[in-house]
Amino acid sequence: MQVVEKSSEGLSRVIAVTIPATELTAKLDAKLKEVAPQIKLKGFRPGKVPTSHVKKTFGREMMGEIINEQLNASSQKALEDAKLRPAAPAEMKLTSDMDKVMAGTEDLAYEMALEVMPDFTPIDPKTLKLDRPVYEASDADLDEALTELAGQAKSYADKKGKAVKAADGDQLTIDFLGKLDGEPFEGGAAEDADLVIGSNRFIPGFEEQLKGAKVGEEKTIEVTFPEDYQAKNLAGKLATFDIKVKAIKSEAPAVVDEDFAKRIGLESLDKLKELLRNNLNQQYAGAARFKLKRALLDQLDTAHSFDLPPKMVDAEFDGIWTQVQADKEAGNLPPEDSAKSDDDLKAEYRKIAERRVRLGLVLAEIGRTNNVGVTDQELNNAIMAEARNYPGQEKAVLDFYRQNPNAAAQMRAPIYEEKVCDLIFGTAEVTDTPITKEELLKEDEEG
Repeated sequence: MQVVEKSSEGLSRVIAVTIPATELTAKLDAKLKEVAPQIKLKGFRPGKVPTSHVKKTFGREMMGEIINEQLNASSQKALEDAKLRPAAPAEMKLTSDMDKVMAGTEDLAYEMALEVMPDFTPIDPKTLKLDRPVYEASDADLDEALTELAGQAKSYADKKGKAVKAADGDQLTIDFLGKLDGEPFEGGAAEDADLVIGSNRFIPGFEEQLKGAKVGEEKTIEVTFPEDYQAKNLAGKLATFDIKVKAIKSEAPAVVDEDFAKRIGLESLDKLKELLRNNLNQQYAGAARFKLKRALLDQLDTAHSFDLPPKMVDAEFDGIWTQVQADKEAGNLPPEDSAKSDDDLKAEYRKIAERRVRLGLVLAEIGRTNNVGVTDQELNNAIMAEARNYPGQEKAVLDFYRQNPNAAAQMRAPIYEEKVCDLIFGTAEVTDTPITKEELLKEDEEG
């Protein structure tokens, strides 16, 4: 194998590799000799097929396999011998006539274009000093959470008063029968159906016509099904509904007490408070870690300056810019970006792309020098957690990651990053600093 570095500019390299045809032919002959005794072909006794006939029948296919093997093995060896660490997979370009290579009459030649990892020494995590924000749930936070929980646990009680009439927010119990041209239609009837006026669960116009209704009242209303209604036989059609109002209830505020706790499956109010407080503290701990990580990344960004692989920056920027364009078309750009020109926005977001690439390389190097890795079990756990986000489709999600190595690699990357951050937090000088809830939950802008 012959290896020649054709160009070296900055972090870009072009390497030419040539594998002699004689070497490929020798490997093919060895493979033919190995498999010939195992070949079974009609007209020949088992193990007695002449090597020349095996070559004529299977030679091209076998040579294709050998070439693929040699491309992988030789490219890896060329990088190892040159002590190069690619920043991303190399782009391969064949420079020989493949028909002649397959026929064994021309050397296999190709070029690898790649960007290499920049040469830098990452900062020693022991020299870093970080402030970790600390906040624990207060009694006021707990009371607020209990009130919110009570608001979510809606209950209804018979509406009291003289001449009770249905209004927005009331829950009605009704019987109804739907008709098209005076004839009942399938799926258009129900008894003791609960309906909350204003919930928009029924056909547009249905709920509004029940405002002012009284218990025991019977009435007929008209509604038009939407043009895009899922049942095609009803889409766009005018229908009538015969309705009988059987009960009118208004929302009753939930009282957070022992009975409330037991209704939601807990043994006591104290247990409910304990669970809520723990949940709040987990949320606050997550927000605190986010701020601690942001502070770490800011320090790492400031402490390092080195050339970045241009293609990595371009790829990162392209991903960011695609999202910016989508937000722009949807009218979702932040107010501070809306008045800026595309050139100004591109300049700002390219700096963000450069920061992300720089930090990714720094974290990767710190992890490499400290033997940080992601185990198969950790990756599997993350994939399983992702699959649980799609109830009923878990198997499809698992199969997707098993069949797509690139998707699995994307899942592995954030796990690796968090493990490197944990390593740094355990090594750096970290000081716990109490802050207010408002300071903790204040959103940080990405720089």
